Amino acid sequence: MQYPISGGQIIGFSESRSGSQTFQSTNPATGSLNEWHFLEATPQEADRAMQMARQAFRVYRQKPGPARAAFLRRIAELLEEGAEALVPLYVAESGLPEGRARGELGRTTGQLRKFADQAEDGSWMAATIDTADLARQPIPKPDLRKCLAPLGPVVVFGASNFPLAFSTAGGDTASAFAAGCPVVVKGHPLHPATGEWVARAIQQAAEQTGMPEGVFSHLQGTTHSLGASLVQHPATAAVGFTGSRAGGLALAALGQGRQVPIPVFAEMGSINPVLLLPEALSAGDKWAAAYAQSVTLGTGQFCTNPGLLIGLEGEALEGFRETLAREMNQIPQACMLGEGIAARYIRMQETLLQENGVRRIGAPAAAPGVNCVPPTVAAVSGSDFKASPTLQEEVFGPFTLVVGCRDEGEMLQVLESLEGQLTGTVLASEAECGQYRVHIAALESRVGRILFNGVPTGVEVGPAMHHGGPFPATTDSRFTSVGADAIYRWARPVSYQNAPQELLPEALRDANLLGIWRTIDGVPTRESIHNE
Repeated sequence: MQYPISGGQIIGFSESRSGSQTFQSTNPATGSLNEWHFLEATPQEADRAMQMARQAFRVYRQKPGPARAAFLRRIAELLEEGAEALVPLYVAESGLPEGRARGELGRTTGQLRKFADQAEDGSWMAATIDTADLARQPIPKPDLRKCLAPLGPVVVFGASNFPLAFSTAGGDTASAFAAGCPVVVKGHPLHPATGEWVARAIQQAAEQTGMPEGVFSHLQGTTHSLGASLVQHPATAAVGFTGSRAGGLALAALGQGRQVPIPVFAEMGSINPVLLLPEALSAGDKWAAAYAQSVTLGTGQFCTNPGLLIGLEGEALEGFRETLAREMNQIPQACMLGEGIAARYIRMQETLLQENGVRRIGAPAAAPGVNCVPPTVAAVSGSDFKASPTLQEEVFGPFTLVVGCRDEGEMLQVLESLEGQLTGTVLASEAECGQYRVHIAALESRVGRILFNGVPTGVEVGPAMHHGGPFPATTDSRFTSVGADAIYRWARPVSYQNAPQELLPEALRDANLLGIWRTIDGVPTRESIHNE
């Protein structure tokens, strides 16, 4: 499967080339420009994409679940059929190895198929029916039926660190399609060729499965103004974003500042604190080796990177820090995703190392190549950590800060001072989990996922996963961007009172033709309603 990389905008079933300004992506591993040139999307193109999405919504929202599922599955098939053409684009624009590209492709197609299953099943709509009782006194009981309905066109911002799984055909796009929402993607400028190739696959899948034109569009650009115009467009119903805190907050402000405010579901990073309890430190070399791998995985460019380790000061913690630094320096370095990201890492690392009481553990390793950065372990006392809000800022890259607390009381204070996070980890024996229950509860109150005796990098794509967290990790901690529940971001409840059968969504009609689980008069069932 081959698709041309032409550098235009994919709007509906056509390509648009109205702009005159161009940009290129860079191969981070070499520092050289890639061969393709991409046009900056114009305001008129952005408006046309959103207007087409609004028109498509009228049709797409009525498409039954099996039809949406066929669309999602066809996208997955086309991505797999074109893997040999797609993977080299991914590698050339990200600097990441082929194995990572193929693994991420598998995650992407797996997500698409899981959301296809969800759309086809229909139970996610939470159909609830309270049948009428006209004989009820003192007033008759009406017929009330409720289910979830799609919001409307969704704008998705591609992420820098996951060119496939969190970008053009990633989880935001797949879950929005499953819910019945058209999608307009603002592609990430670090991997525009990868984005265009995937966009063409989605375009082809939409045509082949009979989806309305405008159900999907893909726009390229390097300016903040393009993203702002998409968020502020009156046709936009919701936004999905994965990226920096500054970017997420800016988009959230734009969404709330509209005449009609809309939800902006932004995942904005995290330092993912790890609580190192004493018995875990007795096996310090084991955990130091595991966390050296976790901190440096993907050159630290994961939103679940463990950037903060908290323990009781003493010989065990000092030995852990030194072993961790030594292990990290022995891991071969890879390039970061781009020159700007590498420069921000160096800048943020230097900023934190200059904070009061912060010291580097071990000598910095030499950077072996273009856009490569040295991994860093730093140390600070609990009191100095609490005094410096800067030390809670994310350093996007292979950096971790080890906080040494003078006693259990200060450890609790440190935990209670933390901002909202995506994950929190506890390294402890079973006995310690009971002894430090209040500390673990403090950590749990700050995170969306708490895990025990493991590493936070790696997010299982499953129904029980919650990939979100209290602000500022995300803009709304009630929702996840990974797993089956991601679909709920793009839907809202609607109740129908005494509605004619032909005007009800299929999920709420007497005949349960979808065969889904519904709650009827308080009882979960798959049975139809039989009116005597």
